[in-house]
Amino acid sequence: MKRTAFRLQPVLELRRVQERTAGVAAADAARTAAAGEEHARAVAATLGRARPPSGVDGAGFLAAMLGLQTLATDADDARASATATAEQAEAVRAAWTAAAQRTAALERLAERHRLAALRAELAAEERAVDDIVTGRHSRREEESWRD
Repeated sequence: MKRTAFRLQPVLELRRVQERTAGVAAADAARTAAAGEEHARAVAATLGRARPPSGVDGAGFLAAMLGLQTLATDADDARASATATAEQAEAVRAAWTAAAQRTAALERLAERHRLAALRAELAAEERAVDDIVTGRHSRREEESWRD
C-alpha cells in the first residue's frame, strides 16, 4: 500500500532550521553575556585594587582621583552593559525555546501521521489476509457441496 506523505513536512523542515538558527543565536548571546560579565568583574576588581596615591602634590592627587572616578564610571558602564547583554541573551534564549516548542508540535503531528499511516497499512494487510482466508473457506464449502 502506498504511504501518504506528511503534507506539513516542508513546514517541519523550516521549523527545524529556525530552531537550529535560534539555538546558534542563543549560544552566541550567552557567550557575549558571559564575556560582558567577565569584563565587568575585571573592571570592578581593578577599581577595588585602586588606591589613592600617597605623598603626591595637589595636582597629582587630583589627577589620580580623576583617574579613579573614570575607572568607577567604566565599572558602572561595564556592569550596565553586562546586565543589558544578559537580558538580551535571555530574550534570545526565550526565542529559541519558542522555536523548539513550535518544532516539537509539528514533530508530534508528523509522528501521529506516521502512526496513522502504519495503522492503515496494517489494517489493509489484515483485510487482505482475511479475504484470502475467507476465499479459501468459501471454495472449500463449494467443493464440499459439489461432492
